[in-house]
Amino acid sequence: MGIIAVDPTSPYTGGAILGDRIRMQGHASDAGIFIRSMATRGSLGGLARATGDVALILDAAGKQHVLVETVGVGQDEVDIVRLADCTLVLLVPGMGDDVQNMKAGLMEIADIFVLNKSDREGVNHLESQLKAMLELAPDRDGWKPKIVPTIATENQGVDELAAAIAEYREHFNRSADRESKQVEHWKRRLVTLAGNYFWNAPLQVRRDKPRSTHWLVK
Repeated sequence: MGIIAVDPTSPYTGGAILGDRIRMQGHASDAGIFIRSMATRGSLGGLARATGDVALILDAAGKQHVLVETVGVGQDEVDIVRLADCTLVLLVPGMGDDVQNMKAGLMEIADIFVLNKSDREGVNHLESQLKAMLELAPDRDGWKPKIVPTIATENQGVDELAAAIAEYREHFNRSADRESKQVEHWKRRLVTLAGNYFWNAPLQVRRDKPRSTHWLVK
């Protein structure tokens, strides 16, 4: 498995704490695991500018699964939906994650909602709000986003989450949306590569020999 952990960059120092790398130190030496931390370096959308390239390299290296952990999302950090086949939105009760306070973009990108720290007070209220929202939202190619409660520190709900991801993967492989999503992905990659090339290309100023000017004096 390949893991890409994206952390925000400080607007003052340009550095990043890379807290995800610290939290995953216990798995850094696991067989078959490759962890890469990335700083956004001012890039918007929740990902670093090179995240797509790193994911492509990990895929070419034979990693069967590539996990991309984005920065904490708000109203605009939803670029992950254009990169990942399956998008998980992780929510925590008691942290102001009420559905009415969330942005529509964030709620629309999730294929699976993960309610972590589900032993906290308020998880039932948050889950009921999500279910009510999903009842109003139309299905996407026959898929209704699932809600999976977990307690990560106690390894509870992890198997159920893995099963939900596997179920979505089977659905995605059968759906007609798979090919169109891949085509759109590579179109965006091509446009991004071209844009980065022209953005970073050195500015060349043409210096033609100035034309001589003749004045007629009467």
